[in-house]
Amino acid sequence: MTDQESTAEVTTPTFSLQKLYIKDISFENPNAPEIFTIPGSQPKIEINLAVEHKQIDGEHWEVSLKISAKSNDSESDKLLFEIEVEQAAVFFISNIAEEHMPLLLSVDCPTIIFPYTRQIISQLTIDGGFMPLLMEPVNFRAIFEQSLAQANEQESEQVVH
Repeated sequence: MTDQESTAEVTTPTFSLQKLYIKDISFENPNAPEIFTIPGSQPKIEINLAVEHKQIDGEHWEVSLKISAKSNDSESDKLLFEIEVEQAAVFFISNIAEEHMPLLLSVDCPTIIFPYTRQIISQLTIDGGFMPLLMEPVNFRAIFEQSLAQANEQESEQVVH
């Protein structure tokens, strides 16, 4: 092996999923079985999503996707179900430029995790006696850019005041 080959191996950018796991999961169906007897019950659903990340060591990061979904009957406003799922993954990240890390951790990593979390939520609603909750795909890039714009706006407001 030449010096040039060993240098290339050391500086090659590396990004890989090491482990995917559930950190926390909750499904509540507090008004069962009465809720199943309401004729023509139409759910209204509220979904909240958050992404968190933390560095474990020099080359490993944990990225966590938290999704909560709450469904109420649109007429009686009775709670149908409430779900909270936190799914996380450990990623091996090496030789990635520092300026690319926020995008990688806030967009690429949750984009990898999301389909698994979506499937868990769908299965939980089925197992809870409801129609599957099929979440639409999430554009994590748009969310990231929106949060950057909000941060910049807040920063400029602080400078003005």
